[in-house]
Amino acid sequence: MSGKLVRSVGVATAAMLAMGSAALLAAPAEAKGSDGRVEKRGTCSKGGTWKLKAKHDDNRIEWEFEVDTNRVGQKWSVKVTDNKTRVFTGTRTTTAPSGSFSVEKKTANRAGKDVIKARATRGKNVCAGTVSV
Repeated sequence: MSGKLVRSVGVATAAMLAMGSAALLAAPAEAKGSDGRVEKRGTCSKGGTWKLKAKHDDNRIEWEFEVDTNRVGQKWSVKVTDNKTRVFTGTRTTTAPSGSFSVEKKTANRAGKDVIKARATRGKNVCAGTVSV
């Protein structure tokens, strides 16, 4: 191979790896624990991070949704559904020392696979995630 061709292939490979790494950073990470808990994390549209966890617990679904913006006193509108059934609606305020809030509940285990969707909004900032258990 000529020097120009090797350089071109190297630059193209580096560009593809960089794009792949960027895509991985943008996508919410999902993990499943040994206790059957599913956890997903991501970033909010205008700053901050979110985490959504769910697991089966005594024929119920235990879930927790957390938003962290590192800013104390922010009011957020929160909605959580399980298989399209609303299981939580309310307002939460980020508190000291971390500038975060969380909502944790146990809900009925509906027929089939449970799909938990959580969404918090504050103006144009949206934090939203989905897990299936």
